[in-house]
Amino acid sequence: MQPIVVYDTNVLISGMVWGGIPYDCIELAQQGKVEGVTCNEILNEFEDKLTTKLGFSPSDAAEIVTGLLDFLQIVEIPNRLKGVTADPDDDMIIECAVVWGATHIVTGDQKHLLPLKNYQGVLIVKPADFLTQFR
Repeated sequence: MQPIVVYDTNVLISGMVWGGIPYDCIELAQQGKVEGVTCNEILNEFEDKLTTKLGFSPSDAAEIVTGLLDFLQIVEIPNRLKGVTADPDDDMIIECAVVWGATHIVTGDQKHLLPLKNYQGVLIVKPADFLTQFR
């Protein structure tokens, strides 16, 4: 079975802006080695952070998001999953994974997501740990 992966916003930002290991994880989806999944809520947060926190122009941010849509599946989430973590923004990450039946969430969130390690069978891992499974 091919892994099904949800990338947290922080991994998308790190990978698409700075590269490195987070980019290598995203590239696995681009190469078809894993199935990458996301939702509009994650993409909206990603685009918002590119413009408000990192100073990207709206058109440049939109172009990056559009590029992700070439290889990430969009899932609609009902936004019913609440209170899984102390950060409400993280609930959308987990809900996206649960709705689509993901095997992994790849995140750098050491405060809220990584301590869970697993949610309903979805492994929650750091980018480096995820990447080692493919090397």
